[in-house]
Amino acid sequence: MSSVRGKVAVVTGAGSGIGRQLALELARRGARLALSDVDESGLAETVAEVKALGTEVQGAALDVSDRAAVLEYAATVAAQFGVVHQIYNNAGIAGGGQTVLDAEWELYDRTLAVNLFGVINGTKAFLPQLIDSGDGQVVNISSLNGFMAQPTLSAYCASKFGVRGFTEALRTEMIAGRHPVRVTVVHPGGVKTGIASSALKEAAARGIEPTAEQLERVRLYNEKLLKMPADQAARIILDGVEAGKPRVLVGNDAKLVDRLVRLLPRRYPKLIVDFERRRFAR
Repeated sequence: MSSVRGKVAVVTGAGSGIGRQLALELARRGARLALSDVDESGLAETVAEVKALGTEVQGAALDVSDRAAVLEYAATVAAQFGVVHQIYNNAGIAGGGQTVLDAEWELYDRTLAVNLFGVINGTKAFLPQLIDSGDGQVVNISSLNGFMAQPTLSAYCASKFGVRGFTEALRTEMIAGRHPVRVTVVHPGGVKTGIASSALKEAAARGIEPTAEQLERVRLYNEKLLKMPADQAARIILDGVEAGKPRVLVGNDAKLVDRLVRLLPRRYPKLIVDFERRRFAR
């Protein structure tokens, strides 16, 4: 079993949710940290909490969809720490709420830019450093929607399926090239974060008024489906990383859905629709 102690770890989307808790858990386990987020106030809070644990930390405002900015950031991190061992490509947005028929192109552009190309940008920018470290690790955060599709989540599902495929392809390349880099894809289930509520904010920013059904969906997600505390999710992820696991399922819901999709690949879409009709009274 490897350890994160003494390693330099990069965490994107560290201003809240799973990203913040990953940073705190990494700090408790003795890592040195480079943290980033587009939310500067949230990031500042995380950096302060990490510093209180006595950890060396660098914080930087970063939009992971901005490729040039990510490349510049990678150079800055290398200049400060001299080496980078791990990257946790965690930053993401909700990107849902509309059917394919109704969704605007902008929804797909933004969701794929952050959720998929943000992961690709971070991986490619830091991969040479990870290889040079001699003990590297790429950890990409997908979702249970990286193997299960749902209605009104086509942009989000496309991005998270993409993260899964990209990460698994990367793993084959690291094995084929005999590079000293382990690769892990993470599929969280219902983790108690602000991602459902943030979908409403994203829609409002695009001038879209949420429907009564969408408001009810967000309420039910927050109250019934997003249950696991983010700090517990972070511990599960890091336990998997330290054990060298290529795939980490976070939560019993993720494990159950994984089995459902594997056992009933043709039938599960109808089962999902039936479940949503009952749950959301549609």
